[in-house]
Amino acid sequence: MKRLIALSMMALLSLGFGAGASHAENYGKQKVVYHINFDEEKRLKAALGNIQNHITAVGKDNLDLRVVMHGPGVDLLKIANKNPDFQDKISNLKRQGVRFNVCNNTLVGRKIDYKNDLYDVSKEDIVPSGVAEVAALQAQGFSYVKP
Repeated sequence: MKRLIALSMMALLSLGFGAGASHAENYGKQKVVYHINFDEEKRLKAALGNIQNHITAVGKDNLDLRVVMHGPGVDLLKIANKNPDFQDKISNLKRQGVRFNVCNNTLVGRKIDYKNDLYDVSKEDIVPSGVAEVAALQAQGFSYVKP
């Protein structure tokens, strides 16, 4: 019986179920939208950490990841405009292919000048409506994550 168990364990390890297996192989390709509509700095920092952990687990080449911000969530980029730690985290995520989208309705409603008030935002990063963007991405097969 002990021999059967040992052989079974070796077979499982050889199939990639052991500790040495690549996580990326386990997760496959993913399309994910992270929905940010809160402004607590501690939660925003944690969300950036979650995103990095997601990339590490799946692999940047296996992941199409979008961060959609609206309402108070746009404060992520307001904080980053003055916080070098946030700047580093966001720039690193962008280098790994993460796209950050900002709601135009929020910019207009809160009178935010994206060129001066937000960190590293271009016109291409702005979407007409944050909530509509989240819904459109879900319709395209993106999984929804609310950190």
